[in-house]
Amino acid sequence: MTKDDTFYSTEFLPYLLNQAAEAASLGFRQYYKERYGMLRTEWRVLFHLGQFGDMTAKDICTRANIHKTKISRAVAALEQKRFIARRTMETDRRLEELFLTKSGKQVLEDLQRRAKAFDRSLMERLGEEDARSLKRNLAILAGLKS
Repeated sequence: MTKDDTFYSTEFLPYLLNQAAEAASLGFRQYYKERYGMLRTEWRVLFHLGQFGDMTAKDICTRANIHKTKISRAVAALEQKRFIARRTMETDRRLEELFLTKSGKQVLEDLQRRAKAFDRSLMERLGEEDARSLKRNLAILAGLKS
């Protein structure tokens, strides 16, 4: 086997994407964990409700691609913190719609401001052109853009 035949983990795109995502996520996690005692899945549930409006836990599972047990735990924790609440849906009384409470909206606003600043700091490390290119290419790989 020659050196050219060797495939290193630092060349494997899924590995690099995972490592970059984890490093970026950990940097932001420090803020929401210390400030609000939230875990990653809780932040993602809060984000989805803020981004897409009221929805069911199942809708969040689908959009966020997170297993229902993790979403269920996050919803319970966010309810306990009084950041979200639920109401029975008029169209189907078997389903419950989740929504942000007043304090949940305030927390989300703070986290969104902090997320924007954190995003800017990450992008500054790359430079404007590379940052735009990276975001465009990641959106393509994620299937959000063609």
